[in-house]
Amino acid sequence: MAYGWLSGGWRRRAAGYGLAALLSLSACSAPAAAPDPVTGQVQRTLDGRAAAVLGHDERGYLAALDPGAGTLRDAQRAEFANLRQVPLSTWAYRVTGVSRTGDRATAQVELRYRLDGYDSAPVTSARVVELDERAGRWYVTGDRPGEGAAEPLWQQGPVSVVRGAHSLVLGVGQDRQTLQQIARTADRAVPAVSAAWPGRWADKVVVLVPASLDAMAALLGAPPASYRGIAAVTTGEAGGAGTAPADRVIVNPEAYGVLGDLGQRVVLTHETTHVATRAHTSPATPMWLSEGYADWVGYRGTGRTAAEAAPELQQAVRRGEVPAELPADADFGFEGGADRLARAYEGGWLACRMIAQRWGEAKLAALYTKVGGQKHREGALEKALNEELATTPKEFTALWRAYVRDQLG
Repeated sequence: MAYGWLSGGWRRRAAGYGLAALLSLSACSAPAAAPDPVTGQVQRTLDGRAAAVLGHDERGYLAALDPGAGTLRDAQRAEFANLRQVPLSTWAYRVTGVSRTGDRATAQVELRYRLDGYDSAPVTSARVVELDERAGRWYVTGDRPGEGAAEPLWQQGPVSVVRGAHSLVLGVGQDRQTLQQIARTADRAVPAVSAAWPGRWADKVVVLVPASLDAMAALLGAPPASYRGIAAVTTGEAGGAGTAPADRVIVNPEAYGVLGDLGQRVVLTHETTHVATRAHTSPATPMWLSEGYADWVGYRGTGRTAAEAAPELQQAVRRGEVPAELPADADFGFEGGADRLARAYEGGWLACRMIAQRWGEAKLAALYTKVGGQKHREGALEKALNEELATTPKEFTALWRAYVRDQLG
């Protein structure tokens, strides 16, 4: 997954400062703009709705809806029922903007919620809420994801919940036995990650299991074709500053279901590694390192040989096509085809495997942390390689190419 960080700054215009200061001494301050009453009224409507969610109060939840919106009322009643089993510790709306035309308004809203016992930071989701005014009160007439926002799981159907020792599995359209099996696999993944990753993390994981590939894509706000053949992905709010974001592992039931026990174990351990390392993954982290490390943890202790874990790259090597460089970030995109994507993952895995064997597992984790701690991509890997492995990017690439040739030739 790709993450973006916004940075901003400020600057003050110095020219004319003296004159402006003198004028301000003799000028009256302009009165502060009065707060928009509609925004406050809309916020109160949504506050009542949030309280009803946390209080399992269906009547209160439906009270926020326009009395004449029968179809919406049916849909919202179903959605409220879908949420019934989801363990929520917080649920709140924040109105960020309102546009009004007569007795109708459209509100830009930020939904923030946490799963009880699992989220140390809230999940945030942009919503667009339509409202009508009746007798001085605003009622909801529509509620949909904001631009670029994904569909929440509970809008896809009743949510079933399975609690594991280290996991919380939420599923829609899945039988309980399937969810329990996924919880058992996730419960094995969490201690496997903790044994490999020395950094502090929550030691637990949340897994979402939708009914189909199409439903998975809706949870990610992306076309289904982007994830066809991908067994699972991890999504969440990026860290990079020592924070603990609220990550979710989302399973593609169609691709995950055809894997054997080992494949499912490797997949969930890989994705759980992303959860554990997210706070130390930043714009400076190259994809070969983040994905390669997750694969290294996933395969760690399985006894899989390089040839068994990297079949696509082995075929290329035996054709005499040893990669000239470490996989670029673009190689991990879906546009280049499944073979190219597989070789990128395999190449990143072999790079991390080589580090663990040559310099030690502790140095591999230290390299990951050092790179992720840099503010910018340029020079980050070079600095980390020098300080942690006493090598250069050029020397490291040459060692990696020789290692690939030796392991797969």
